[in-house]
Amino acid sequence: MATSRGFMVGLVGTGVTESLSPALHMAEASAQGFPLVFRPIDLTMLRLEADRLPEILDWAERLGYDAVTVTHPCKQQVVGLLDTVDPVAADLGAVNTVLLTPGGRVGYNTDTSGFEAAFRGGMPDVPLGKVVQLGAGGGGTAVADALVRLGAGQLTLVDIDENRAASLAKSLGERRNADVRSAPLSELTQLLAAADGVVHCTPQGMHDHPGTPFDTALLRPDLWVADIVYRPLETELLKAARAVGCQALSGGLMAVCQAADAFRLITNAEPDRDRMMQHFRELADAEVAAPE
Repeated sequence: MATSRGFMVGLVGTGVTESLSPALHMAEASAQGFPLVFRPIDLTMLRLEADRLPEILDWAERLGYDAVTVTHPCKQQVVGLLDTVDPVAADLGAVNTVLLTPGGRVGYNTDTSGFEAAFRGGMPDVPLGKVVQLGAGGGGTAVADALVRLGAGQLTLVDIDENRAASLAKSLGERRNADVRSAPLSELTQLLAAADGVVHCTPQGMHDHPGTPFDTALLRPDLWVADIVYRPLETELLKAARAVGCQALSGGLMAVCQAADAFRLITNAEPDRDRMMQHFRELADAEVAAPE
């Protein structure tokens, strides 16, 4: 549904000044013919702690913001500051999109819907009998929930914090009545040998965390690989996976799908996901080409 009004949106979190999300949203609004201003509210740059989030939301409402998107470290804290929370986000205990409406603050989680849409679009036919997921933090929680909804028969969570992985496995398994278990990093070799696919949900592979999350010698052609890291788009893990012949999915599609879901919620306009993906690639390419 098209709209003729303008929108003002904020992105709240630490280190968000360099995020590609604002440019992505503004470009899509421009392509659809309406104005949208999307400004980072960078806690690091403003020298604010996450405990100032209640004030930030109050000021966003007073200044006429239509919505804020929320990232680390505020996704869980923000839940208690909302009037209404979408059931999926409530189950996850994390919100990344907040609509500031006349009827109150409404929270959603488009990380989980974004991964689900990206996986359906990018890996429609891969087997899901046994899936291993590395990382059980905020992003991992959203992805694990999506994997269960996608039909993972057995999902094994591996995290450097074994208690965190065990806690998520227990809560998600009970909530979704699914076979979700946890395992220590020491068992990863055996787990990958028996798995249909692996999903990577840790910071390893990002620009400031170079490298791979495990020995790429463990990759094999019939093991599919999904990575939620998108800066860079082609992580060392994905490069190694493609070189071996694995079916691989980059984090870029998840980033675009979650942004598209947020755009739809905020503007009530239907985003063109293909156009957003093309613009995302252009932004990512420009970032790679930029001089140091």
